[in-house]
Amino acid sequence: MTRCAFPKILYGGDYNPEQFPKEIWDEDMRLFRLAGIDTATINVFSWSLNQPDEETYCFDWLDELMNKLHDNGMRACLGTGTAAHPAWMARKYPDVLTVTYDGKKRKYGRRHNSCPNSPTFRRYAGQMASKLAERYKDHPALLLWHVNNEIGIRCYCDNCERAFREWLKQRYGTLEQLNQAWYTRFWGHTFYDWEEIVLPSALSEGLQNSNSDQTAFQGITLDYYRFNSDSWLECYLIEYRAIKEIIPDAVVTTNFQGNGTYKPLDYFKWAPHLDIVALDIYPENHTPESYMALRYDLMRGLKDGAPFLLMEQSPSVINWKAVNPLKRPGVMRLRSYQAVVRGAESVMFFQLRRSLGAYEKFHGAVIDHAGHEHTRVFKECAELGQELQRLGSGLLGARTESRVGLLFDWENWWAVELGGGPSVHLKYLDQMQKYYDAFYELRIPVDFIHEGTELGRYDLVVAPLLYMAKPGLARKLEQFVQGGGTFVTTFFSGIADEHDRVVPGGYPGELRRLLGIWVEEIDALFPDRRNRIVVKQPFGLLDGSYECRLACEIVHPEGAETIAVFGEDFYRGSPALTRHRYGQGEAWYAATEPDRRFLGQWLQALCEAKGIRPLCAAPPGVEVAERAKDGAIYTFVLNHSDAAQKIHIGDDIRQELLSGGTVSGEIELAPKGVMILKHNRALAQA
Repeated sequence: MTRCAFPKILYGGDYNPEQFPKEIWDEDMRLFRLAGIDTATINVFSWSLNQPDEETYCFDWLDELMNKLHDNGMRACLGTGTAAHPAWMARKYPDVLTVTYDGKKRKYGRRHNSCPNSPTFRRYAGQMASKLAERYKDHPALLLWHVNNEIGIRCYCDNCERAFREWLKQRYGTLEQLNQAWYTRFWGHTFYDWEEIVLPSALSEGLQNSNSDQTAFQGITLDYYRFNSDSWLECYLIEYRAIKEIIPDAVVTTNFQGNGTYKPLDYFKWAPHLDIVALDIYPENHTPESYMALRYDLMRGLKDGAPFLLMEQSPSVINWKAVNPLKRPGVMRLRSYQAVVRGAESVMFFQLRRSLGAYEKFHGAVIDHAGHEHTRVFKECAELGQELQRLGSGLLGARTESRVGLLFDWENWWAVELGGGPSVHLKYLDQMQKYYDAFYELRIPVDFIHEGTELGRYDLVVAPLLYMAKPGLARKLEQFVQGGGTFVTTFFSGIADEHDRVVPGGYPGELRRLLGIWVEEIDALFPDRRNRIVVKQPFGLLDGSYECRLACEIVHPEGAETIAVFGEDFYRGSPALTRHRYGQGEAWYAATEPDRRFLGQWLQALCEAKGIRPLCAAPPGVEVAERAKDGAIYTFVLNHSDAAQKIHIGDDIRQELLSGGTVSGEIELAPKGVMILKHNRALAQA
């Protein structure tokens, strides 16, 4: 895998000069230099410009742009341009056009309009990547490659249906194995020929045309989701390999969308094929800070803690909501540093110059429609650019250290929400966010991990809503706990196998021995209903009565201790929270969704029992996070509130990298203020 060696935290963003007269290009270069911008993502949507017909390729404009960037001391993140195929291609080769979930063949338009299993799309996308690599392989402006853009839709065309059958043959080998995996004797679905298999759409297995997750056969739809993610990965790899064949040490990535939690693509499966992970994130003004923090931590976790790129954010306004307010002064800078402390090694925007027409003309940009540097947004961007120049390369390669692992699984996410469960209000991301929020508020860093992660480095592993226990996972968790680890999971866990078939013998299936319980029933609560959790054995601050919601399970201990019970309904007094001592460690089970206070006190007590301490005590609204490198610790203190905040950072003298001064003891942070404190690890541990 290529090692990404950047000179500093990259600063820049998407630049589309092909939308403007060339007379503007020189003025853009002047403004970029003024703002400290050093990297431009270019050629992202220029396929039709670069290839006006099947035989002709025109790169003169791109040659001029690459040269101009180099002459002005900037580097290029070079897009392959394959995110929107040309109109001539759709007209001549309609196999590139997608089919929607409800069976409608799309016409040319918008973007992300290509079928991942179209032979035409794959052929021409690979050729384009190859021609670009050959042309620019020795260009001094070239820094890294940007394949396609925000990849991933679900297509239900005939190409995909045929490819799905071939994928299934590779996965199962025989129809007998497939029928068993899909439980096809239900509703008489047994298949006797591969050609009988159709895609699970609104025309076949879908239960609701408006929601493709609601399906009559979860196993079929789950495999289609896997197949679709794999299909797009194959498309990415066609371009990736075309570039690498010509430039073996090229740095190649693609930008993950959906704020990093884009449901259709399994990013854990994608990450090994990216030289560096890249993220687009567009929070709204009222988006909680922990929402963004989770997604940054997830991006870092995709490649086992490696840094990532913040490829897109808005310097101010977004344009696709019903109401699109401005980012208030200081917010862009604050949120940029939040990404950096959680592993980002770039701060990049969409877009550098604001478009004059079409859908994104009112999306924020460094250079506004006014076209000059005398705007609030430009001045804020320029100030951040100067700070990033002063920071230099010191933070590059710094890592986040954690003793807590949070297990995240895209396939589990799909399976939980495919329908047929206790409640449509049961959402995987919601549960993940609630547990993450508790650690965030405790100022305890976490790593996002997957089922293949080595668990020995962690003291505490938390797996909310572990509905699907894949082969070998239960045994791996048993070994972790036997060796002294603490494991936490929740209601609706251990229910199904990797095919979404219920594991017989009682819930929680293969996790039953580890957890020391048997779950008899699941009571789903309507959104306005609540139950209570009553603590029977106080644990740390956890004591008294708390509210719970969403679902309550009727649990029978099989070796586990009952720490708390339900306070209401016919199962009043039955276990709501259990602990099972297993080997040298213990496994905990929450049989409901506890309230925020319960979660915070419970997880705090678990951390204290393992000697896991918060990074720092801080008032609400102040985020504290760290990166470490070469014996130095970089502590970021971020004030997300609208009032000045005081925080005690300890008596050791620390460098404050943004101001260039030193601080110790109690510091005061201005509203939306940021401090980056550097100190020696030995002093921190003393």
